[in-house]
Amino acid sequence: MTTTPPALTRTLLHTREIICRGYQRSDGLFDIEGRLQDLTNAPTDLPFHSVGEGGTIHDMRLVMTIDADMVIQHIAATTEVGASPFCAEISSAYAGLQGLKIAAGFKRKMKEVIGGANGCTHLTELLERMATTAMQTLFSTYRAQASLRTVDGLQRPIAVRPWVIGTCHAYREDGDAVRLLWPQGLPKA
Repeated sequence: MTTTPPALTRTLLHTREIICRGYQRSDGLFDIEGRLQDLTNAPTDLPFHSVGEGGTIHDMRLVMTIDADMVIQHIAATTEVGASPFCAEISSAYAGLQGLKIAAGFKRKMKEVIGGANGCTHLTELLERMATTAMQTLFSTYRAQASLRTVDGLQRPIAVRPWVIGTCHAYREDGDAVRLLWPQGLPKA
């Protein structure tokens, strides 16, 4: 005879919400906005203050403007709520990312500028998610822009190697997705 284990109950203690949105601007640039919130369902004592039930531990935002080549044109960080009164002091450091391209090696280069004590753990985590959001945002416009160009008034295909190649398993160079999307073969890099 087997007995059924008692049903487990759970109590929600903490919620981390990360929301990222990508916008195309009327000037041809793209804004990627991100927000990270840590919310507590239980009263929480932090080193510098206490947060009541349902309160906010972190509420941080980044707004990053990029061009079609995924180069950061502008970036601004704000900390509305931080775990300490010193969290917002590092926000201006994120402006040092201007000119950095979101491409292979981005995380390494990003951490050279804002890693460790040169940045905020939470804003940096948010920025990593925003980089992925930037890729998804531009991907929707990629094929239309990259597949044709106007030459002498005629639409002609161009030979640009798609940036998505090699970024993951599905888009590996020798994979089925690449064979199906580019049956004549990939343009040379």
